Amino acid sequence: MQVILLEKLGHLGQLGDVVKVKDGFARNYLIPQGKAKRATEAALKEFEGRRAELEKAHADRLEAAQGVGGRLAGLTVQIPARAGVDGRLFGSVTNYDIAEAVNQQGFQITKAQVRMPQGPLKTVGDHKVQLALHSDVVVEITVSVLSDAA
Repeated sequence: MQVILLEKLGHLGQLGDVVKVKDGFARNYLIPQGKAKRATEAALKEFEGRRAELEKAHADRLEAAQGVGGRLAGLTVQIPARAGVDGRLFGSVTNYDIAEAVNQQGFQITKAQVRMPQGPLKTVGDHKVQLALHSDVVVEITVSVLSDAA
């Protein structure tokens, strides 16, 4: 299915690009989330009329993400967790736990914005984690997993 991107998506393209994607991806994700629109003649004309408005909204979101990213850069959050004597956790620290710890610091982060390529943290210590605030703004923070002596 051909769709027009209404915002920049890292793996697909820039704002205004007409790309071919699988039908299910377009119907179930891109179109309901407002990230794309079916590429018809009428939709292309409407998009060209709204292009300046969409670019301004994209620039505003990018500027806001850069502002938050500047404050988040270098942040260290501490998460207590139960661990054995060898430093391995009985459970794990997931993206949800990290998002909650960052939110307690006064930021608004969702668990989907936390990037953990090696999976959940399973050991005590300091770990580098990335937060994707925008497709162009990725900030690295330090998560310090502490042994909870309970």
